[in-house]
Amino acid sequence: MVSIITVNYNQAAVTFALLDSIRKQDYRDIEVFVVDNVSKENPQAEFESRYPEVHFIRSETNLGFAGGNNLAVKQAKGDYLFFINNDAELTNHCLEKLVDMFAQHPKLGLVSPLICYYPQENWTEDFIQYAGMTPVHPLTARNQTIGKKTWERGQYTEPRPTAYAHGAAMMCSKAVIEKAGMMDEAFFLYYEELDWGERVRKNGFEIWVEPRARVYHKESLTVGKLGSLKTYYLNRNRVWFMRRNYGGWKLAAFYLFLFAFTVPKNVLKMWLAGEKDNLKAFLDGIFWNFSLKTPDKRPEVKPA
Repeated sequence: MVSIITVNYNQAAVTFALLDSIRKQDYRDIEVFVVDNVSKENPQAEFESRYPEVHFIRSETNLGFAGGNNLAVKQAKGDYLFFINNDAELTNHCLEKLVDMFAQHPKLGLVSPLICYYPQENWTEDFIQYAGMTPVHPLTARNQTIGKKTWERGQYTEPRPTAYAHGAAMMCSKAVIEKAGMMDEAFFLYYEELDWGERVRKNGFEIWVEPRARVYHKESLTVGKLGSLKTYYLNRNRVWFMRRNYGGWKLAAFYLFLFAFTVPKNVLKMWLAGEKDNLKAFLDGIFWNFSLKTPDKRPEVKPA
């Protein structure tokens, strides 16, 4: 059985579209969880009326991406768990192709499908968002998403190992949860699946991408463009990811690059552009890592 888990935050109509796509799946050995991260208007009654088969969980606080998903993980009974963004939609046979991967690869821990941007009216081909990822570079703390913003023309047809799964759509086995644990909730937003991927590998599992399974993603509906909330968490968590997963000379080299290049470059760029809110969020995110705040306590940040 597959436990499908998604998190809703003020986007009931978008989540309805995801649930409709799940209903169209031929693979029916499933249970579905929707975790509501304290939407302004409680959508529970409408969800339960329209989708009585769905387990609806209302959180009392906004727990972020990992925290919201983890609420459902604690109740999930599936042999596999499929985490999918509420602003995504499944194509048919997606679930069965991902489940088949675990039978074919005994060491598999995480697998993502090919993720494409949601089709536009004038598109005749799929536009790729994710076909795998490269490892995070120990100096720059950056990595690349393979295939991003390229047209799908049959160049990705076979499953293969990848550095990280994509948080918008990824399946894991129950064994991963039992051995490597769940995603770290303190990240709140961004980098939690990369950090989880590092932990999954350290516990002896592999991470793959299966491009014959496909989802469509309505990118950036939740946070939008580069606002101060996104700026804060991207930069806070990038540094924190490095602190958690690198040490010794690699971490020292990253710090040198950070303060000699990354910080001056971004401060100058945002200052010249008059982006005062983003500049403050950037600096707050960086220097949170060097404050006396406890790393497992997420700071409260108000969206701009």
